[in-house]
Amino acid sequence: MKNYLILATSVSALVLSGCGQKESASAPASAPAAASAAPAPATAGPRVIEITAGDNMKFNITSIEAKPGETLKIILTNIGQMPKEAMGHNIVILKKGADTAAYAAAATTAKASEYLPPALQDQVLAHSEMIGPRKSSEFLFKVPAETGDYPYICSFPAHYMVGMKGVITVK
Repeated sequence: MKNYLILATSVSALVLSGCGQKESASAPASAPAAASAAPAPATAGPRVIEITAGDNMKFNITSIEAKPGETLKIILTNIGQMPKEAMGHNIVILKKGADTAAYAAAATTAKASEYLPPALQDQVLAHSEMIGPRKSSEFLFKVPAETGDYPYICSFPAHYMVGMKGVITVK
């Protein structure tokens, strides 16, 4: 009986795979080549930037080049082990020319708003949520049309001070 089930399963698999081949065999031979040679559409979606942060209080990417008006999908992943309350991470993208040190200092007293100081929200272009270990946060960011440097930081207390920062250069 066992051999019969194995044989029946094998025959079924062959019949099903054969059906798929017949369907594709009826298509013109040049169709697959033409599809793969076609250029990707200009609106293929946002460019994805994957950034990690860990218990060492560093971003793995500290410099990003972007084109004016480009849309970026930024994904932050906390690869650390420490709990969010002790070692949470976020990304806060600030306006060109913003005083990052002043923003980071104000953030240390903004625990109730996940270290995003409400009084300085006009300096923020975009931000992720504050995340704990083995969590990710993603957001879309429309790059400003004006060229220049746009700083980003982690606003968790002391993280900016030990070097958890980067820059998006628009050119």
